[in-house]
Amino acid sequence: MSDKFSLIIKNGLCFVDGVLKDLDLGIIGDKIIKIGKITDENAKVYDAKNKIILPGVIDTQVHFREPGKNNAENLESGSRAAIAGGVTSVFEMPNTNPPTSTFKEFNNKLTAAKDRMFCNYAFYFGATPDNMKELASVNTLQGCCGVKLFAGSSTGNLLVSQEKDIEKVISNSSKIISVHSEDENILLSRKKFIKEGDVSSHPVWRNEECALESTKRVVRLAQKYKKKIHILHVTTKQEIDFFSEKREGVTFEITPQHLTLFAPDCYEKLKTFSQMNPPIRSKDHHDRLWDAVKNSLVSTIGSDHAPHTKEEKSKKYPLSPSGMPGVQTLLPVMLDHVNNGKLKIEQLIKLVCENPCDLFGIKNKGYIKENYDADLTVVDMNKEVVIKDSWIESKCGWTPFNNYKVKGFPVATIVNGEIVMENSKIISTAKGKPLAF
Repeated sequence: MSDKFSLIIKNGLCFVDGVLKDLDLGIIGDKIIKIGKITDENAKVYDAKNKIILPGVIDTQVHFREPGKNNAENLESGSRAAIAGGVTSVFEMPNTNPPTSTFKEFNNKLTAAKDRMFCNYAFYFGATPDNMKELASVNTLQGCCGVKLFAGSSTGNLLVSQEKDIEKVISNSSKIISVHSEDENILLSRKKFIKEGDVSSHPVWRNEECALESTKRVVRLAQKYKKKIHILHVTTKQEIDFFSEKREGVTFEITPQHLTLFAPDCYEKLKTFSQMNPPIRSKDHHDRLWDAVKNSLVSTIGSDHAPHTKEEKSKKYPLSPSGMPGVQTLLPVMLDHVNNGKLKIEQLIKLVCENPCDLFGIKNKGYIKENYDADLTVVDMNKEVVIKDSWIESKCGWTPFNNYKVKGFPVATIVNGEIVMENSKIISTAKGKPLAF
């Protein structure tokens, strides 16, 4: 069989069956066919000496802005950023213009992605107060990872702020529901706390109560209807306390930026470039998020990649938009945290490889197994890099981690059995495919 291998990965430590093992991987086409010692090398060989081979990293929350805001990002540039950072698959969000909230717009996005995305992909279907019929049938959609519910802070018709409408969405959804959890009514009532020109007032306006009350409500409704619900970008110690009690069918995500940055330092240093929703909060919240990671309360780490141009972000607060790029820096930042002893590599693999597949039902990915898809991320845990804006593939051309030194870095990205990035150079054309569920 060995003379049929299209790619052999040798001499690296592979994460197989929960541990790092000195094994070779034999790939035919887009599948891992053999795991073991492979001696007959009549094939292209990637030498992974002194490297670790992870299952392909999955970023479960990105905004690639297409259609409608292509000046900051599009499906092509966002997916280039993904593979440059070692990410092999992404879940892309529906708050586009027009929004991805009808079967027609969903299929338009699939068509737009074909032969243009460098990583594999799935798209969220956006909930509105008026698309219950579609929500009941989204489980039939190819490439649909779930339903996205904006309980606060969205644009167009994707804001679902009234409890009766939130309940309709949750009760009608045929797939897992991922929630931007901020209470819109509390947001509106607290606008008086916005200080013009002072971005440090952002977390004062969008306070802990705003997040917690929304989270309590959507969890209560999900449990009423026995639906699976996933709370995105959790930011408060109060929510972690709430999640510390086991809640059936409820999972949540934390972002790398909430695990790395904290107020007021980030607002002093980065100004409006650190502005996002929900906001980056003080050190006590930051520390509690890390407790959730260490205690395995959190299920996924997603970047919430949400780029805007430098010109837009430079506007005077609150005219400055919320959001920052993150898909390309997710893995380097988290590998640095591994090297600093904040979490183990095994924990990181669970958060960005295994759990996304187990939770959302992605087929044949998330693990290094024979007959699984050959999506792999090769990392050098000893490689030290100073992240620079110039490295960023996103159209926005910046990162909040500019000049941030990391130890641990992705050196190769393999998508569907092909090396698409090596040593920070993209060496393939766009061959990403929709994820299967």
